[in-house]
Amino acid sequence: MTPTENLPARILIVDDEANLAELLVMACRVRGWDAQGVGTGREAVALARSEHFDAIVLDVMLPDLDGFAVIEKIRGEGIDTPVVFLSARDEVDDRLTGLRLGGDDYVTKPFNLDEVIARIEARLRRSGPAGPTDDEDVLRVGDLELDERSHEVTRAGKQIELTAREFEVLLLFMRNPRAVLSKAQILDRVWDYDFGGNGNIVELYVSYLRKKIDVPFPDLPNLFHTKRGAGYILRAEQ
Repeated sequence: MTPTENLPARILIVDDEANLAELLVMACRVRGWDAQGVGTGREAVALARSEHFDAIVLDVMLPDLDGFAVIEKIRGEGIDTPVVFLSARDEVDDRLTGLRLGGDDYVTKPFNLDEVIARIEARLRRSGPAGPTDDEDVLRVGDLELDERSHEVTRAGKQIELTAREFEVLLLFMRNPRAVLSKAQILDRVWDYDFGGNGNIVELYVSYLRKKIDVPFPDLPNLFHTKRGAGYILRAEQ
């Protein structure tokens, strides 16, 4: 879902620490957003199903469903609202788990309030309001097309469904066709921070994209290529 033009962004805060949730809600409202807070995973799932939100700030440790279970449920139902995880756990495996399940960012506690607001703003910018499609907004690499406004992706005329994060990774490649992109570059430009140098999440998302863009089209040339020791390339064979 994308923010509705000319209306304040709607933010759902999910944290069982009432004081912290209220602090985040107030910070969002000061920023001009329409924010509300809940304290359980089940409430979060119910609201995500029934109402439109432009971003969800989701604590990992909740008293009923944890944050990972919440995102599994909503992503499984096709709800692609950007999710910023909050957690007191700073292990790389936890971060990778959250991102593999469809999370868009991961902030560890204790955190700087301004940082969380900045992370939400980044998610809102990247899922910004869609408008009328213009051909200038359509990127093409061979028979692969990506529309930056409508977020539609097609190959050889067949629509390809991507998650919000998969779309961002593909957009980076589409804006840099035939360029070798290293894992570090992709982490920096898509995730805004690294994981202590851990590039496994990049490998995972390139694998996801290959399975959706190359594998289903065995009669067409592969578009994703690996340059060993350097990174990945998106290119159409001449």
